[in-house]
Amino acid sequence: MNTKLRLAGVIKESIVDGPGWRFVVFAQGCPHNCESCHNPQTHDPDGGYETTVGNIINEVEKNPLLKGITLSGGEPFWQALSFSVLAKKAHELGLDVITYTGWTFNQILAGLDAHEGWRELLSESDRLVDGRFILEQKTLSLPFRGSKNQRIINVKASLSEGRVIEENYESIEEDYKPM
Repeated sequence: MNTKLRLAGVIKESIVDGPGWRFVVFAQGCPHNCESCHNPQTHDPDGGYETTVGNIINEVEKNPLLKGITLSGGEPFWQALSFSVLAKKAHELGLDVITYTGWTFNQILAGLDAHEGWRELLSESDRLVDGRFILEQKTLSLPFRGSKNQRIINVKASLSEGRVIEENYESIEEDYKPM
């Protein structure tokens, strides 16, 4: 678990970055430079700080109430191999993984062979929130998304069926109903 990550930061408990209590990891570095980005401080790939997957997992294990981890940014696919290791460790703890990306699902599929770690990170992501933030499509009415073009995609179902399977908040919320 000495795999290194360059991060902008973490939030140990969030309810706005996916359903349920989530540990959010913000990747440092992003090529998209979306106008009015929510996290412009994450764009510089040399900014932030370096840590290890082990350090993040140690923090995650301290909170038994977590339902999952969210990989945000910056752009997690810029450090795809390292983030895939983190996602795999989260799955081993029984947590789900949501990954945010400025690329679309189809762009990621097209780049699987060309980009190291993309295949691994995609396969370790339960849900993908895809697409760049577009200021003209900004909305506060869609849970877990900043603009109307962004989709919440069920990765495993989409890969299995060979087409994008979108989820809405209500279907995701079903996973988190109290027992």
